[in-house]
Amino acid sequence: MHSIYVMGDLHGQYAKATRILQEAGLLASDLSWSGGEAELWFMGDFFDRGPDGIGCLDLVMRLQTEAAAAGGKVEALLGNHEPLILGALRFPNAPSTGPGKSFLADWEMNGGLQSDLERLTPAHVDWLTSRPALALVGDDLLAHADALFYTRYGATVDQVNAAMGALLTGDDTAAWDQLLGDFAERLAFRDRPDRAAAFLQQYGGKRIIHGHTPISYMSAQPPAEVTEAYPYRDGLCVNVDAGLYRGSPGFLFLLG
Repeated sequence: MHSIYVMGDLHGQYAKATRILQEAGLLASDLSWSGGEAELWFMGDFFDRGPDGIGCLDLVMRLQTEAAAAGGKVEALLGNHEPLILGALRFPNAPSTGPGKSFLADWEMNGGLQSDLERLTPAHVDWLTSRPALALVGDDLLAHADALFYTRYGATVDQVNAAMGALLTGDDTAAWDQLLGDFAERLAFRDRPDRAAAFLQQYGGKRIIHGHTPISYMSAQPPAEVTEAYPYRDGLCVNVDAGLYRGSPGFLFLLG
């Protein structure tokens, strides 16, 4: 049986990401896939707050092809910083309800780098807009955000993914703005275990794996001391956002 790994939010931390993957034996010295039949999931948020979001994106896209050729699998969820940068690209001056009052300004205020925006290609856009928002991997439900807003987009995993995909390929700026506002939600399961149980009952799985909220926000650890995933609610939820951009050395979480 192959191993299944999860890596949290990258936020442009290309050097940390490649080091972590090499240390786990998933990348060779030349950064090619060396994980064989292993499965690797990224939790979204490739961009912003770090120096090389496009480098992170190119790495994951390349590894997806190389892993498939080796009998393995690399996949990635949609995070909130993907629609942030895509909105800045497509509707830069359209008004928003975010802090910057436009899509471009909202992205910039969330750590967007002009160098990432300038390097974003149509191939990147196509790949990003086809990412799932939710995924069932064995008994684990993977979601970028520790939030309940997914329920407003569909009653099943497939419905949510289809709705998000349709939104991101459409031109309804009000719907884009609503999605970005929805992604501001976090910590939905921390103090209410009944919410986590209901979310799992809705979408399947026995455990929620998420990123979005840096572990140091929940654990009160200094970011540099965050070196492993953060289970909570008696293991019903697991936070895998190391907070790489905040100073964590990072980690991979092994699902099975």
